[in-house]
Amino acid sequence: MPVTRTPHRLLSDPKRVITKPFLLGTDVLANGKSRFKSVLDRILTIPEAQIPGMLEEILRHFSPRHRDFEASLDVCFEAVSQYIHDGATFSRQRCRLIGAYCSHEYSIEGAALCNPSIVLAPDQSGVSDGSARFIMSLRAIGEGHISSIEFRSGVIEASGDITLDSVSPFVLTGRRLLNPTFYKEVFEPKLVELGFDNAVSRGVLERLADQFTMEELTSSMAVSSDPDVPAPLKRETIEVIHWLATSNYDVAFPSDSAICERVVFPDSPTESRGMEDARFVRFGDDDGSEHYYATYTAYDGHDILPQLIETNDFLQFKIRTLNGTGAQNKGMALFPRRVGGKFAMLSRHDGESLYYMTSDNMSFWHDAEVLRMPRRHWEVIQIGNCGSPIETDEGWLVLTHGVGPMRTYAIGAMLLDLEDPSRVIGELPGPLLAPETDEREGYVPNVVYTCGGLLHNGQVVLPYGFSDVGIRIATIPLDELLVQIQNPVES
Repeated sequence: MPVTRTPHRLLSDPKRVITKPFLLGTDVLANGKSRFKSVLDRILTIPEAQIPGMLEEILRHFSPRHRDFEASLDVCFEAVSQYIHDGATFSRQRCRLIGAYCSHEYSIEGAALCNPSIVLAPDQSGVSDGSARFIMSLRAIGEGHISSIEFRSGVIEASGDITLDSVSPFVLTGRRLLNPTFYKEVFEPKLVELGFDNAVSRGVLERLADQFTMEELTSSMAVSSDPDVPAPLKRETIEVIHWLATSNYDVAFPSDSAICERVVFPDSPTESRGMEDARFVRFGDDDGSEHYYATYTAYDGHDILPQLIETNDFLQFKIRTLNGTGAQNKGMALFPRRVGGKFAMLSRHDGESLYYMTSDNMSFWHDAEVLRMPRRHWEVIQIGNCGSPIETDEGWLVLTHGVGPMRTYAIGAMLLDLEDPSRVIGELPGPLLAPETDEREGYVPNVVYTCGGLLHNGQVVLPYGFSDVGIRIATIPLDELLVQIQNPVES
């Protein structure tokens, strides 16, 4: 196959940092105080007259690394203010000094940059005929192997040349919206799935309308339930309801921020240790509307869970849990439109094979059928998708990944029937893309992996991560790829 690797090479930049609250331990020390209270007491002994000079020095060192560093200090102070119980009021400068002592920088790309997906941008104004603006999602990995989702942008010219936009030195984590809306038809089945269909959960939900807010849910949880319910069951049920609610949230970014400055950083219990491998797709619905969705893997340090991101503009993102026996494991990828009136999804919920699912509701996924099990030497360990299927006149083009000897990852391709995607009508007998010599070394050696490509002017544009150290871009002529898929020559 004539695969062309472009000169682009995106590498991690440890200078791209965010501020995060540094919450000191609440363990009680020998003096009878928590560590936080002891530190706070020491900060409060600093004379007011010294604070302006101290802040000036802090701002001189850190402001150039952040878009609005003083606002970040305010946010960090707010995060710890709940632990200050004496009702004391402080000057604005002292609050910011407390914020500085109770925050730290986090390098979102400090460990690795990998596993991109690419979609056409919602705004195509100003590009020349035959060209297209795109948005690329990236998996950024920092200290503690915590993954977040960030973005790059650029233009694919009519000629096929690719230009990437310059990258801002600043990074923003966005603002979590405080009172999100929930729907009982989605919330209740998830509680049942989690094993918490009981008198406590039913009582909480009965007091709510079909559509309710976080404030309304909190008020309902505060109402006393049946006194016959054991206290441990009530406590555990309320904790699970709160866990589920906080795992569904919205985050918004300033309208004047650049796309490359926005990072969707883990902000819920299910993803506390990372948001991995987002597969973005531009979805066109039957009513003519368009939305962007991304499935990703939420990781809490113990369990993995597929979740869904929805956005229309890449400024505000809705983060939602998925339901059903089919919403398991990694590697769910949504088709870019309905098939036969239903939503369609690829998955790998048994951990090793490629599956096909359909659903009447984007939030619920149940029965799945096997498309392909591992069988070739380069995919003996497992096979899965590499992003959402790409629609062509000949069928659904599915980029796959296979794991072979020495845990080497390679990218393959197959074709599914347009009307019945459960039917495989062709596939490459060998890898489309495998690690070259200069792509083998990195955080995770011997890996090439992508979370999605796009089709432009007869070329498959495929960004891919190599060995979890960086990202490159390959282009493949669609016609030649389809010929190879439909008329494979077995080696």
